[in-house]
Amino acid sequence: MPWLHTAWNQLISNLRNDRLPHALLVAGERGVGKRDYAEAVAALLVCDRLTSVIADSWPVPCGQCKQCELVAAGSHPDIRRYAPEKSRMIKVDQVRALSAFAVASPQVSHRKIVIVNRSDQLNINAANALLKTLEEPSDDVTLLLLQETGRPILPTLRSRCQTVTLPTPDFATGLTWLQQHIPDGDTGQGGAMDQALRLAGLAPSLALEYLTGDFIQHRQTALDAFRRFMKNELSLPEAAKPFKTLGLDGSLLLMEKWAADLARLGVGADPADPEAADMLRYLARHNPPWRAHELLSSVRESRAAGINNVSPELEAERLLMQWQALMPRRRRRA
Repeated sequence: MPWLHTAWNQLISNLRNDRLPHALLVAGERGVGKRDYAEAVAALLVCDRLTSVIADSWPVPCGQCKQCELVAAGSHPDIRRYAPEKSRMIKVDQVRALSAFAVASPQVSHRKIVIVNRSDQLNINAANALLKTLEEPSDDVTLLLLQETGRPILPTLRSRCQTVTLPTPDFATGLTWLQQHIPDGDTGQGGAMDQALRLAGLAPSLALEYLTGDFIQHRQTALDAFRRFMKNELSLPEAAKPFKTLGLDGSLLLMEKWAADLARLGVGADPADPEAADMLRYLARHNPPWRAHELLSSVRESRAAGINNVSPELEAERLLMQWQALMPRRRRRA
């Protein structure tokens, strides 16, 4: 991922100068490679030949030592990963297990690595428990906390980490990466890669997920239902059904992108989702810019409510009603 080279070089500089922090907050848009970056950092830090590889012009794990073999097999006992399990949040029991691992001695390496995938999804008890580990870190543990842009974490957690913000690549760079990673025989079908990359906000990993899954098809169905609902051709429950299929995260991501495009069109900028532009352009002509920001706030409220396992269909209905409120009322005949 060439767009991550600057962040990687900064890490190597810190290692060479013995300034590696005990905790890194790896932030970036969904799909830019946060997890790949964290896994690469973990593999490098446990490598038995770390001292020699960081002296190279482009240091990477040696790939030959015992530690690298364990990493390649996905069974390194000194690298632990924590993420939401059976819910949308990381729970306090998981963080207690993390804390116990952090204070224990390494099993085969000289260092332990903790990767918290989606530190922005820690519930309040889990966040407070993690804070204790960050306040009194062991010398042989490095924590990598991953945060999606726009998803807040506790300021007390952020203040105890060094933040690394991963950039989103430009379109050409992202498309080149996508072409190299798409399964054989699936490239270039009707501009599908271009469409997926734009829908993903130029985040290549997310675009790859779209291309290899069914998001694009479900998204088209949801867009058609959205258009028909706005024209009063579909009832609210019927319009919400495709969003239920997308799930809460997919629905909110779609609504968020449309609201952001509404804001862009309101100031004369180009939309990120050209297929929805006709409806959004019409709404932008008939509404003040602050209405788009109201919608964005409502999407964030729905996302925050997601910790309570709310219904995707009900949240879609609530947001669809707000969208329909933007339609201008027809003048009554005299």
